[in-house]
Amino acid sequence: MLKIVVFDSGYGGELFADYLENELPVMDIIRVIDWRHADEMQNNARYTRHLAEEALKPYIGKVDLIVFANYLLSITSLRYFQRKYKNQRFIGVSLNHPANYRYRTAILTTKAVARTLRYKLFARQIGARTCVLDDWPILIDDGELGHAKIRRDLKPLAPYKPEQLIFTCTQFADLESELRRIFGHNTKIINNYEDTVHDICQILRIRGALKKQK
Repeated sequence: MLKIVVFDSGYGGELFADYLENELPVMDIIRVIDWRHADEMQNNARYTRHLAEEALKPYIGKVDLIVFANYLLSITSLRYFQRKYKNQRFIGVSLNHPANYRYRTAILTTKAVARTLRYKLFARQIGARTCVLDDWPILIDDGELGHAKIRRDLKPLAPYKPEQLIFTCTQFADLESELRRIFGHNTKIINNYEDTVHDICQILRIRGALKKQK
């Protein structure tokens, strides 16, 4: 059985690992979630890389694939790991362009991700509105993000009337139902989980294991 490590610093990693277990039941999914350093890993790319490297030492070179379920780590450090550990395959959560550019698009993200060059180019290319929600990941991890705060924080997006929401924080996938109630059930939500699973299947040369999406 192929072994895949999912690394993250919070609940988003758990959500993504659950998704992988559902979509790729033939895989052994190993969760490495650094809850203790969740706050630090939301803000500092270099420190996030250091913490990830320390946490993953027991697995590097011993598993088939290591997946970063952390956008900041994926954007800033994926190439570092790929170059340093050539005997280990790594992949990060995908930051892919949406299929339809005609939709008014908003990206829900964090400050650390939004200030990276890769993110800025991505948002500019698709003409998206950025909504920085820096305290949401920790509140989601702690189960303390309430409906009133969600609606209050998203109020600036109301005049824009986004037809498409893109998440660049894996924790935000936990809020899909709430966001559909706010923006309408026809709002397209992109959390990039499906694209990342397709990337995993390509890297590991898996065929027929991916379930059809509804």
